[in-house]
Formats: sequence, structure tokens, C-alpha cells
Amino acid sequence: MRSPQLHKLLNRITPTQFIVLGYLAAVIVSTVILRLPISWREGVRLSWMDALFTATSAVSVTGLTIVNTAESFSGFGKVALLCMFQLGGIGIMTLGIFLWLILGRNISLSYRKLIMVDQNQSTLSGLVQLLKIVFVLALIIEGAGALLLTVYFKLSGYYDDWLTAFVHSMFHAVSSFTNAGFDIFGSSMIRYNADYFIQLVTILLLILGAIGFPVLIELREYLSGRHRHFRFSLYTKMTAIMFFLLIVVGTVFIWLLEKDLHYSGMTWHEQFFYSLFNSVTTRSGGLATMDMNSYSMPTLLLLSVLMFIGASPSSAGGGIRTTTFAVVLLALVNYAIGRSEVRSFHRTIKQEDVSKSFIVFTAAALLVITGTILLTYTEQSSIPLVAIFFEICSAFGTSGLSLGITGDLTSGGKWVLVIVMFIGRIGMLSLLFIFRQNRRKPRIHYPKEDIIIG
Repeated sequence: MRSPQLHKLLNRITPTQFIVLGYLAAVIVSTVILRLPISWREGVRLSWMDALFTATSAVSVTGLTIVNTAESFSGFGKVALLCMFQLGGIGIMTLGIFLWLILGRNISLSYRKLIMVDQNQSTLSGLVQLLKIVFVLALIIEGAGALLLTVYFKLSGYYDDWLTAFVHSMFHAVSSFTNAGFDIFGSSMIRYNADYFIQLVTILLLILGAIGFPVLIELREYLSGRHRHFRFSLYTKMTAIMFFLLIVVGTVFIWLLEKDLHYSGMTWHEQFFYSLFNSVTTRSGGLATMDMNSYSMPTLLLLSVLMFIGASPSSAGGGIRTTTFAVVLLALVNYAIGRSEVRSFHRTIKQEDVSKSFIVFTAAALLVITGTILLTYTEQSSIPLVAIFFEICSAFGTSGLSLGITGDLTSGGKWVLVIVMFIGRIGMLSLLFIFRQNRRKPRIHYPKEDIIIG
């Protein structure tokens, strides 16, 4: 039985604080696991800092690494990393509740509140069924991706035996869908920069992992045909349109910026796939088919902005999220044309959601600026500012793309990235909500007064 003191302490912890503590505990346990000698290959030794950095990158599904995954970790270590990807990508509550159901336990109201927070839901109804669908969808998508890649790797001659092809395919499929960005190929996907089939499968896995589980669930309902008059929600419409619009805009602008520079002399399909893949992987993927240092500074800044925006809510990705960016843009447009409310698809967006979007955008911008300043301070060397800004945006957007400075950072610089990666995974709202307590609404309201803005 719980002691009265423990029961009182648990009642004081809000669901958001509990979720954040859960991810923090996952990072700590993962650090200990990666520090065990059984996780390393022969002749390799990871320091506590290296283990903490790798564990945070894996649980936050970022992909920034200071050691080579293929050369540093044993079979046990790679399986442990896969489990961390799943935990961070699908969500700590999804896996926890699924195991709870397997054990035949009932899901109490307190656990349902935790699910609601973890999955960004506004109602308690249907949450357990939602998690079941999320878990099954993830397994089906990862399994299909692994099967396709296994057959292709073997028949194309990349690997001589089926087991090796399956191991590499499974790791890559899970890493891609969860947007973890880790690889066991040794050099990300540079080896496959001319293999468009592998790139297309990877792009599809990255998109399915980053577009958000609510969108996938609504798409599943629509394709099932069970509802004759099915209508997509405003959330799904806004998310899907902004998500794919960013991919298209990113692809076009990357090509425009590089067509006379890095792409000079390339065929049209090489230019297209480099642009498309890098536009998609900035959503939070972190896998790369080329050395990012080959791009010009304007392109690197564009990629940084795309990583800052990140993926969609309730997905495996980080950043401010696509809906936040969409609402901020809509608010600016509606305010400019004189509307007092934000509209989209013949619907009015709640003022509370508009306020949240600007709060998330502002807080995230302050975090990235602060992280850039701190990393510049800790790395008082010849590292260019654009490389530091790129690294911070990659950490916040849990993308994992890098200009190759991660392994050369000081301990202070690694701590900065660890904190930014962790915040990027739990989200800006969760970070702000951890300071809230379970308090009643105030009875006293003060008079309002105008101030000068702008």
C-alpha cells in the first residue's frame, strides 16, 4: 500500500510533470544501459558523458551522435537503441499502457489523464483504443518498411545473406519511422545517394512518422469506408497541408539556392532527389545522403528554419510543430486584413490555441537563441556561427542533421545539446506546464487596461 506521504506527493504532481519525469527516467536508465560493457564492441569504451548524450539523442529521437553507431555498439547495444527509438518515437505512455493491457490490468482515470497529455488530446474518451491503434499502426508501418528493404537489399546485392539484410533493414526502418536518425551503415545514407528506391522508402517512412498519429488515424478511418459521410477534422487539414507545403517549398528553394553551386553539373534527377530528401529529413529525420557542409550558407540557414519548425504534433518529431507555424501565419494574415478572429476552412480557431501558438513560437525562439549563445560560449574556438546555429536547430527540432561538429564539442557544449534535445522531445508547452500546479481558478479578476504595442 502507498504511504500517505507518497500518495500526497503523487497528487501534487500534474500529468505533464509526470510525463516529463517519465522521459527523464527513460534517459537515465538508457544512459546506464549504454554504459554497460555489454553494449560496446570489443575495444570500444564510452564515457558517462558519451553514454548520456547518446541516450538522450536516442530517447528524444534526435540522431545527433558523438560516436559511430555501427562501429561502437554491439548487437545488444543496437537492440537497446532500437528500444529507445520506439520509446521516444511512439511515446512513453503508449508503450507503458500497452504493456499494462498485456498484463490484464485496468486503466485508471489517473492513467487516462496521462495518456491525454502525452497524446495532446482534449478529451478522456477513447484514449485506450487510441493507443492500441497507434501501437499497431507503428508496428505495421515499420514491419512493411523492413520487409521491403530486406528483399531489396538482398536481391540488389547490398548484403550476401538474408539475416544481415534483415538486421540492417529493421534498424533502418525503425530509425526512419521514429525519425531517430541513427544508422548502422556507418555513414548515414551517403552510400545510397544514387539509389532512389531506398530513398523513396526512407522518405515515406520519415513522412509517416513525422506527420502525426492523429492524421494517420483519420486517414485510416477514411480509407476503411465505414463512415459514408466522413469529414477530416480542421486539425488534419491544417497539418497535412502545412506539412506537405513545407516539403514542396523546401525542395524548391533548396534547388533554387544550389542549382548553380553544389548542384552544378548534376543531372536533373540527382538535383531533385537531393533537394527532396533534404527537405523531408529536416522535418525531424536526421538521415543524410550527402555531406551538409557542401551546401552554401543560405541553404544551411533555410534548413535550420525547417528544422526549427519540425514535425507535426503527436508525432515522433520535435520543433515548434507544423500547426503552430500554420496558426501563427494565419493569425498574421487575418490581423493584416482586419479580422478580429483567426479563420481557416470555414472554421474559427480558438483564441486560446492562437495564444498557445505565439507562446510556443516565442519560447522556442528564445530557447534557440539562448542555446546558440551558450554553445558559442562553451566552444570558444574556430567553429563558425552558422554551424553552431545549425546544430542547435537540429537538436531542438530533434532532426539530427549536423555539419560535423558534434564529436568535437566540449563537455559544456554537449550538456547544452542534451538539454535542448530533451526539451525538443517533450515540447515547449510541456516545458512551460511543468511549472504549473493543480490550483483552482482565481476568484479575483483585476481591471483591464490598454498598453502601447509595436
